[in-house]
Amino acid sequence: MFKIAKTNPAAPLMPGSLDVSNHDPEMLAQFSISETWVGDFCSGVICLKEWSAMLHGLPARDCGLLSLMRCYDPKDHDHILELFEQAATLSSSFCFSTTIMMPNGFRQPLFCMGESNGQDDAYNGSMLGVFVFPRFKTNAGGEFARRQ
Repeated sequence: MFKIAKTNPAAPLMPGSLDVSNHDPEMLAQFSISETWVGDFCSGVICLKEWSAMLHGLPARDCGLLSLMRCYDPKDHDHILELFEQAATLSSSFCFSTTIMMPNGFRQPLFCMGESNGQDDAYNGSMLGVFVFPRFKTNAGGEFARRQ
């Protein structure tokens, strides 16, 4: 799944469109781990949280897009790059799913949702998003996204 939607930043969400009273963080935590991330167009740096950096196999929490994607299923690389290029050009909402290919052969599913804004000037703007790592077995004998 790779999706980008053009948005009008002046048009807020419709009242009641996201019913936060129906949000259950405990249920979400039972089935997945989620962490936010931020990207800066000026520097090209994506800032991750600790769990996301670890699952992406990165030694530091700050990285570039290509470093972030190096562990993704290679068949998804072109689609994800195109999605980020489009989001960097026009304020947008976007989402994608892929698989992180672990060095030990296991595969960790990954869902990403985010939005971009502030592209009025060249190399200006940012992205904000969330990674969701489902908690379930993808290969016999191994379970991923388990927080200690």
